[in-house]
Amino acid sequence: MAVEVVGLLGIILMLILMFLRVPIAIAMVVPTFLGILYLKDWNTLTTAVETIIWNHSFSYTLSTIPMFVLMGELLYVCGISGELFATFRAWLSRLRGGLAMATIGSSALFAAASGSSLANTATMGVIASKEMINSGYNKSLTGGSIIAGGTLGVLIPPSTLFIIYGMMTEQSIGQLLVAGIIPGILLMVFYLVTVYIVVLIKPRLAPSIKEKVSWKEKFISLKTTIWILLLFACVVGGMYVGLFNPTEAAGVGAFLTLIIALLRRKLTLISFIEALSSTLKTTGFLFAIIIMAFLLNYFLIITKIPFLLSDFLNGLALPKFALFGIIILMYILLGAIMDSLAMVVVTLPIILPLIISMDMDLIWFGVIIVLVMELAMISPPIGMNCFVLRGAAPDLSLEDIFKGAAIFMIPIVLLIAILYLFPEIALYLPNNMY
Repeated sequence: MAVEVVGLLGIILMLILMFLRVPIAIAMVVPTFLGILYLKDWNTLTTAVETIIWNHSFSYTLSTIPMFVLMGELLYVCGISGELFATFRAWLSRLRGGLAMATIGSSALFAAASGSSLANTATMGVIASKEMINSGYNKSLTGGSIIAGGTLGVLIPPSTLFIIYGMMTEQSIGQLLVAGIIPGILLMVFYLVTVYIVVLIKPRLAPSIKEKVSWKEKFISLKTTIWILLLFACVVGGMYVGLFNPTEAAGVGAFLTLIIALLRRKLTLISFIEALSSTLKTTGFLFAIIIMAFLLNYFLIITKIPFLLSDFLNGLALPKFALFGIIILMYILLGAIMDSLAMVVVTLPIILPLIISMDMDLIWFGVIIVLVMELAMISPPIGMNCFVLRGAAPDLSLEDIFKGAAIFMIPIVLLIAILYLFPEIALYLPNNMY
């Protein structure tokens, strides 16, 4: 059997296993092992496994992930997320749609320290859903604004997805994290504008709130944001000015978050153990996927699938924007049927030669990849954020959540188009790092 056919059959088997709900790491490793055994031999397989797992398991860069995950877990247990929502509610509640805007704004600020889309969605789902429903907000707008805000957790640094992408493409993780700042702020603004337009067209979706908050109360509420802004300035600002590298920044961030939790007197021994336990579970899940992705990459290189696809698409002589559109469309379609993280780690080794042949900046493309992952996280029927919100907010049905999510897919697609036309939006900060 030709090596290309073996590679194609391996990909098909992997997709079948994923559709059968086999854990992602196992779904990737089974066809990889079978394919390498068929094409090579047992000694080649064991050598590849030992070499790849050893090299990447002991990568200094990998330690960045648990530190950033721990930051988000500690902030959650010390109650900062709820206070952030209260702050934005104080400032925005009198606007029509203000609670939806407050949800998005507080999610953006929480994202500046959590680095996790799922944690962002679950946290705001518990806090904001009851407030909005009790205030008379439409359930679709409620669900849509919560999961839209949750997606900001993977774009605004720190972001574990940028770290995974950086490891797989051998790009600067510091530059990738900084590249997400301006697009993250833009996406937050687009979300806010989306809420404003939606409630302008259909005022019944969001009632006016008569609650009055004095200016004194508004300014007092800002004290909670100081913790997050200081943390963001130390972690991201430290990387930007060259004070420390991403791995050191993650360690500093985790330590500062622990200090903040202790100063606020919200951290107990039980909550600290819970934060560590959750960090270990998340880290183990991500590490397994990362290591298996490198093994899968080795298998695909043997089968020459990535290079054949690159040569085929280049041979079509299509304009660059058309090829880019095909890639984005592929991710949108895959995102509807695959887990977002699996989608990227499986496809990235295949399309990377094409991206390089198109002379596209890999830092810029990292931002694009994260944006299409955001689309996948909220698109039916697999959108992970939607199911997380359903679990965190039982009052919202999946139908309501998916309806709301559809509205907020528009600003993500719009931002992807803008970044294609003006890539310097994402590249300005990384190109000016020290």
